[in-house]
Amino acid sequence: MSGHDGRYAPSPTGPLHLGNLRTALLAWLFARSASSRFLLRIEDLDRGRSRPEHEDGQLRDLAAIGVDWDGEPLRQSQRADRYEEALSQLRALGLVYPCWCTRADLRQAASAPHGELPEGSYPGTCRELSSRQRAERERSGRPAALRVRADAEPVAFADRRLGRVETAVDDLVVRRADGTHAYNLAVVVDDADQGVQEVVRGSDLAETTPRQVWLARRLGLPEPAYAHVPLVLGGDGRRLAKRDGAITLEARLALGERPATVRGALAASVGLCAPGDEPDTAQLIAAFDPDRLPRAAPHVRLPGLVPDASTDPRG
Repeated sequence: MSGHDGRYAPSPTGPLHLGNLRTALLAWLFARSASSRFLLRIEDLDRGRSRPEHEDGQLRDLAAIGVDWDGEPLRQSQRADRYEEALSQLRALGLVYPCWCTRADLRQAASAPHGELPEGSYPGTCRELSSRQRAERERSGRPAALRVRADAEPVAFADRRLGRVETAVDDLVVRRADGTHAYNLAVVVDDADQGVQEVVRGSDLAETTPRQVWLARRLGLPEPAYAHVPLVLGGDGRRLAKRDGAITLEARLALGERPATVRGALAASVGLCAPGDEPDTAQLIAAFDPDRLPRAAPHVRLPGLVPDASTDPRG
């Protein structure tokens, strides 16, 4: 692969937990170990939940564990015009149609068979509306979301951890009914505009990647490489969450730990150092080999930071 410029893209809707920080550290190591740029993007499309104080706290936490970045962070809330340009391209290709389906409609559709599509995919309800049906919905005054016709096209991508991944792509939303551009559209445009060459993120997001690859191809944008890394499990064996206790950097510092201790535990969880070690960032870069990350495990634990259910009374 010719380039490794990477990025981390948090949503400022709350503090980063240890799983988020571990993913950020890995994304940073992928880039820095290849002497490449590492970029930051603030994914604040959810204006109702995004808060400046959360953004400030996230940036402080990243810096505290040694994650630095090049240039000023990009903010999605300032890029509506750019997303609308991409939407216009899709319109010009005849791919965009309005969708009036409510959440109740989508729940009902989720129980219907979709042929080649994964379970829960959009079955194309509003794509098949007659002119009369569409006019009736327009007269209702209810705003419509915008979807693109993907026609259940199978899309494959190569992942450095997961290997080849292939999924049929459903008709995805590109602009929500409230006028907000959808995440899948925004992230594709942003990665291309920022020159991101490799996307490193949690394995839970792998299922959205074929949609993004499909959009990038329709928009004529370069496709980054992908590496979906294991999620962090909590003490009860589920994804890390508030129920697991002191799972933010602030909470760990309040317990008397140092950022280097937390960084070492995050690194030890993927075999970059021994448990209890406190390597500096230069040592982590020197030790990092992306091809030696665990490939099969979709999840890992954080010994010493997140207790195991067998020893934790909360479990």
